[in-house]
Amino acid sequence: MIFRSEDGVDYCQFEHLAACRGLGHAVFLRTRGCSDAPFDRLNVSLSVGDAAERVAANRRRAADALGAPELVFVQQVHGHGVRVVDDRPADPGAAPPEADVLITDRAGKFLAVQVADCQPILIYDPARRVVANAHCGWRGSVADGPGRAVEALRVGFGCAAQDLLVGVGPSLGPCCAEFVNYREELPPRLWRYRRDTVYFDFWDMTRDQLIAAGVRDDRIETSRLCTRCRTDRFFSYRG
Repeated sequence: MIFRSEDGVDYCQFEHLAACRGLGHAVFLRTRGCSDAPFDRLNVSLSVGDAAERVAANRRRAADALGAPELVFVQQVHGHGVRVVDDRPADPGAAPPEADVLITDRAGKFLAVQVADCQPILIYDPARRVVANAHCGWRGSVADGPGRAVEALRVGFGCAAQDLLVGVGPSLGPCCAEFVNYREELPPRLWRYRRDTVYFDFWDMTRDQLIAAGVRDDRIETSRLCTRCRTDRFFSYRG
């Protein structure tokens, strides 16, 4: 990944997505925001007890770094529901809709997912100029969230899986993804991703699910950065 700093925030980018003209994206680090401990620093979540005005300021910093008028957030529920973002203005008084996959084909729309060990999956179709961001925790992996996101792009926007570019961001690595109750939580078909007794490789799992959905292996870039190992840079629920 490529690490950058801009407008008071630090972020990283996927090399193949950064090479696409007209596409803006970033995986933001927790550094250089305005929130105090234990939320320091660039916390963008309104559901963890941080002051709303500081969250708003952090979201503004992230948007400014991308040159975005605003970031589109949803209420993530560890599922695989899809929210299509179009030009209709959001109701400022309404609660964010529930979803874990956001898709848009509208220029100037910037889709945001919030993670602290779960996988952020960024998808771009350069042929049809459609983008999708997915939030994928272990429950999303069990439900084949990556494959469902690819299918939503195919059905809703006519995207061909072989055209897609995918970036899998910093998340819980096989070094730290411990599931002592995996026999109850994960179906047997996923046990082949078990590493070292009770640790699981969700990075390889996601890559295989994307390939099974038709995405080309050479178009998938995985950061292979573990959020729990690098709490100096990323938020981590387990860390």
